Amino acid sequence: MVRLFIVLAAAALVLLILALISGLSAERVRNMPRAAWVLVILLIPIAGPAAYFVWGRPVAAGSRRAPSRPSSPDDDPEFLRSMNIEKARREREMLARWEQELGPGDKPGPVVPEDRGRAEREIADRETEENGQPDGEQKDEKKP
Repeated sequence: MVRLFIVLAAAALVLLILALISGLSAERVRNMPRAAWVLVILLIPIAGPAAYFVWGRPVAAGSRRAPSRPSSPDDDPEFLRSMNIEKARREREMLARWEQELGPGDKPGPVVPEDRGRAEREIADRETEENGQPDGEQKDEKKP
């Protein structure tokens, strides 16, 4: 029983010290002046510090949370937007450089189906000239 009393007395002393430190270091306290809270904490054991923590302690500024910043750049919409703008700028520069390299008369036009067939025939003709055989046919050295 004596041990329990010592533990409870130590808990009451710790509660008293924490309430005094909190009450004296706070910029503002709620519901009563600071001096009245100090007297309540000192004169009413256990209930005084408990009352201070419930009714007198100032509301923490951290309870109104500010919008948090993203933890990584991939979560930051502003960063992603800047990356898209940068990518579009680089693509425009690359396109302008390509157009400059091609020159004004070298710009390719749209591929028309007739042109595609003609291009395929020209490729086949070139292969025939180079190999002597159309592509897909193999030379048979031994013909019966």
